Amino acid sequence: MPNPTIKRHKPGTRMSQAVVVNGVAYLAGQVAANPGPTVAEQTRQITRQLDELLAAVGSDKSRLVSANIWLTDISTWAEMNSVWDTWVAPDCGPARATVEAKLAAPQYKVEIAVVAAVGAKPKAKPKAKAKKRR
Repeated sequence: MPNPTIKRHKPGTRMSQAVVVNGVAYLAGQVAANPGPTVAEQTRQITRQLDELLAAVGSDKSRLVSANIWLTDISTWAEMNSVWDTWVAPDCGPARATVEAKLAAPQYKVEIAVVAAVGAKPKAKPKAKAKKRR
């Protein structure tokens, strides 16, 4: 079996922002670049960052496979979901886990990591023509 090609996007010393292998993109956990005071504001920033990274690897939010979300306070779950639910593509919700955790720095309230399919989107099946009644 040949070794798969691994493509790293925005690699750094400790991690890459995304790694693509075998048609799947694994995005690193994203925190708000300019953390605002609210979970909703941070979630909005993170979803914009996810959109940019997904586009960079040849994917988009309609191709999400899974998402892991960490909140510093699980009581903000509804606030985060108010943004998430408007962002995620209709009928394309990924498998998802949301947990409470201490994040890397106190200004961060939310972190989101996603996995998405990469490559050409499957073509929609043409709708069958209705048979005429005689």
